[in-house]
Amino acid sequence: MNRQNIAKVMLCCAPLYACNTTQTEETQKPNVIYILADDLGYGDIEPYGQEIIKTPYLTQMASEGMMFMQHYAGSTVSAPSRGSLMTGLHTGNSQIRGNKEIAPEGQQPMEGDTYTIGKMMKQEGYTTGIFGKWGLGYPESPSIPKKMGFDEFYGYNCQRMAHTYYPEHLWRNEEKVILKDNLDGARNTYSQELIHQEALQFIRNNKDKPFFAMLTYTLPHAELNLPHDSIYHIYEDMFEETPYSGGYHDSEKPRASFAAMVSLLDKYVGEVMLELKELGIDDNTIVIFTSDNGPHMEGGADPKFFNSSGPLRGIKRDLYEGGIRVPMIVRYPNKVEAGSSTNHISAFWDIMPTLANLINIELPSEEQTDGISFLPTLLNKGKQQEHEYLYWEFHEGGGRLALREGDWKMVVLNAKTEEEVELYNLANDLAETNNLIDEEADKAKEMYDKLKSIRTESSIFPFYNNN
Repeated sequence: MNRQNIAKVMLCCAPLYACNTTQTEETQKPNVIYILADDLGYGDIEPYGQEIIKTPYLTQMASEGMMFMQHYAGSTVSAPSRGSLMTGLHTGNSQIRGNKEIAPEGQQPMEGDTYTIGKMMKQEGYTTGIFGKWGLGYPESPSIPKKMGFDEFYGYNCQRMAHTYYPEHLWRNEEKVILKDNLDGARNTYSQELIHQEALQFIRNNKDKPFFAMLTYTLPHAELNLPHDSIYHIYEDMFEETPYSGGYHDSEKPRASFAAMVSLLDKYVGEVMLELKELGIDDNTIVIFTSDNGPHMEGGADPKFFNSSGPLRGIKRDLYEGGIRVPMIVRYPNKVEAGSSTNHISAFWDIMPTLANLINIELPSEEQTDGISFLPTLLNKGKQQEHEYLYWEFHEGGGRLALREGDWKMVVLNAKTEEEVELYNLANDLAETNNLIDEEADKAKEMYDKLKSIRTESSIFPFYNNN
């Protein structure tokens, strides 16, 4: 099937954006929808160069909004990335700096008094909801969505449980919801569709008052499986396939499944946009779409085949650009210039101050953020402050550190043992192929000293530090 035909079929799968209704009077403050994909690479969607997988609704979202070309996740894996997003802190200061698992279900929790983006929005009169994956605590811990500022939660408490799309249970707030059709290994009820419908219902229920919705789908994280519906059939016989059997559930056609999962995610985005139009709240809703880290190669995924990192080096678990630079599209009709893009350098820890700026509040004086509001860039109003630097630390694989300062990027491998220090100039070497550590000794020393001075110590996530 050629690409033109693929696009036609995709557009027929759900005739979205076709309807528009008269807008109701704007609410006092804008609604906010933050859509977070899981392991979606910088190059996995068409607006950022994808040539195989079709994403017409994200393409339309980009044509109606702003693309961020230099936006960074909080980390290169899930929990610390989401922890950074929730608290406005990079991983040198945040509580959650790695994927620390708790048995039988859950991850390392945040402290109960942690100031989160959910608490911030709720305190300002927003109805708050999160639908999808949490991964920042365990059931009955101080760090479940309800205690972190979210009025409604539906989805996976535990990111490890989210490795299957056919779980035996999900959570509605603090209630375990048993999925009877999936008991005893059965695979009949697809979690993403349940989660998506709950998110749409939340939007409908709160259309007349300000709401903040986080849609944290697990697509396209492994396992590579989904219902064999019309979207799957687009890709079913398109590729040469090697069946996968391993740590995740078997996948007969992993390439087809991965492509279909990205297109399904795209369809969900389109349905959210259509819902906003039908409810008459489109003009007063800002929608942000991004991913929690770079592309994975688990469960049969093939990021090289799909060019999932685009022009960038590395994938998930790397601190090269491909592991942490992610797509971000922001749509806010009549406020954000349609079809625009920006090279402003931003990161997950900027979301909290940006939303605070959007709804015209000051962050509590006792709270600190590593972030900078990028609202001036979004609205093309006022002076945009720039980051002096961006910092990441990662605790697996011997420990990795990274620092971006302007166009310069330092990556430290094996940081807990025998350090290997690399230096790149992204302006001339986006793919990070030319290590300048010897040629730029003075710059390297300056950045290395700064990199080693940034982090604060964590008893839960200790890290080698030779200060």
